[in-house]
Amino acid sequence: MDDSVFHRLYDQYHQDVFQFLLYMVKNRQTAEDLMHEVYVRVLKAFSRFEGKSTEKTWLFSIAKNVAIDHFRKSSVRKRHALDFFDWEKQELKSSDALPEELAELNDEMKQLLDALDECTGDQKMVIIMRYFQDLSIAETSKVLGWTEGKVKTTQHRAIHKLRDRLSGHSDRRQVHDEQQ
Repeated sequence: MDDSVFHRLYDQYHQDVFQFLLYMVKNRQTAEDLMHEVYVRVLKAFSRFEGKSTEKTWLFSIAKNVAIDHFRKSSVRKRHALDFFDWEKQELKSSDALPEELAELNDEMKQLLDALDECTGDQKMVIIMRYFQDLSIAETSKVLGWTEGKVKTTQHRAIHKLRDRLSGHSDRRQVHDEQQ
């Protein structure tokens, strides 16, 4: 891989990839470590990049796999067992406190991030890619290796789950406010 190609990819996409990882793991240091791993994999795999997708979707595919590997390893460490980790069904939830960048967000955004932790891994990935990173349905389907229909269905279910979860937050807040 030519240095100028690597630097162009890094300069053009590092902020988007870092934000994606930060939203996934909610820990700046971990996101930085995972970011390093993404670009190590980019260096190793660039010669096999065939251009069947955009560089952006290819990078997000690598970042998605790095994030899943992180959660899989964390899950195994916590359980001390080698259970099968199904990222599509299980929650990709970080127990870490919000990093400074995310802690400065408004209350509604914090509630959304908390509610997102209640979604399945596939739902969380779709919402982050579609609404936080502004990837199209087509780009998201390429990153995840899914059909566009599956992305749409997963997005619909995630939005429904988030709406239910967040309406519960506002109901609890209203009851709390009325009690005071």
